[in-house]
Amino acid sequence: MSIPSIMRALQQTTRNGPQDLRLIDNAAVPTPGPGEVLIRVAFAGINFADTMQTRGTYYNGPEAPYIAGLEAAGEIVALGEGVSGLELGARVIGAGYGAFAEYMVVPAAAVVPVPAGWGDEQVLGVIINWATALAALKPLGRLAAGETVLIHAAAGGLGQAAVKMAKHYGATVIATASPGKHETVRALGADHVIDYRNLDVTAEVLRLTGGKGADLVLESVGGDTFGASLAAAKRVTGRVVVFGAASGEAAVTNWELIFKQQIHIIGLHISELIASAPEIFGELMTELFALMDAGVYTPVQPTVYDLADGSKALADLEARATVGKLALRP
Repeated sequence: MSIPSIMRALQQTTRNGPQDLRLIDNAAVPTPGPGEVLIRVAFAGINFADTMQTRGTYYNGPEAPYIAGLEAAGEIVALGEGVSGLELGARVIGAGYGAFAEYMVVPAAAVVPVPAGWGDEQVLGVIINWATALAALKPLGRLAAGETVLIHAAAGGLGQAAVKMAKHYGATVIATASPGKHETVRALGADHVIDYRNLDVTAEVLRLTGGKGADLVLESVGGDTFGASLAAAKRVTGRVVVFGAASGEAAVTNWELIFKQQIHIIGLHISELIASAPEIFGELMTELFALMDAGVYTPVQPTVYDLADGSKALADLEARATVGKLALRP
């Protein structure tokens, strides 16, 4: 199989936002190192982390200029030294850096096969969205049937995954979304949907739970919402899994945890989970494939943009003007 030396890619040129993404046609095709594979990208997934990187607010993110994107599905066209269990020509989805391009290098440990009968675009989100949501709900969030879970940004790709899985596991779901997205979230099975723009989320959660609070909160927003999430969690036994900061940084002090917010706060980053707890990641993927077999995780139909329109796609996501998963076609 012939692999070119240059490719088309989206390059982020500044830290000023997605408007400074530029389509270039002379990016070097990367070479897989030890433990890595090279994927010919069919579709790249778009995530809120991509918008944070364009503004330099993603922790330890790349310095501009860089090839953007964190997630892609496609065909393995080259194997790095020491890679086993993967073959040339296999269709996979993986997470790494440089996904908004025609070719992408991915750690072999961070790829999983595209299920038989699924299109490459339909499996986008399995690692970043679905695996993150499942990790937040189960091994970290310890969700049990009959408990109540609060899910923020429920109309997004990760939020939709969390709602569907939480209902599958027998939870009562309280979701937040802007008014125009409420029907989408209800159709996923959410029991209650809160208009976070016009209502006090904490007060609504306490009202819906008889003053007790949510057993589990999936916190992906940050900013002022972070404090509301802590206050909405059940005292002493409530868990808040933190995996996003879309609205900015927020903090809690040891004094607050002792005297005001007696709850469990758990941090989650899927890349760190893959690297530091590969056994947990393996269990997550086994469970996700079981959810596919059970019809809980069904093929997604993302909104697809051409690679040249990547700047607009990220701007739409940042403005919260989108619903569900977004993708780029190289």
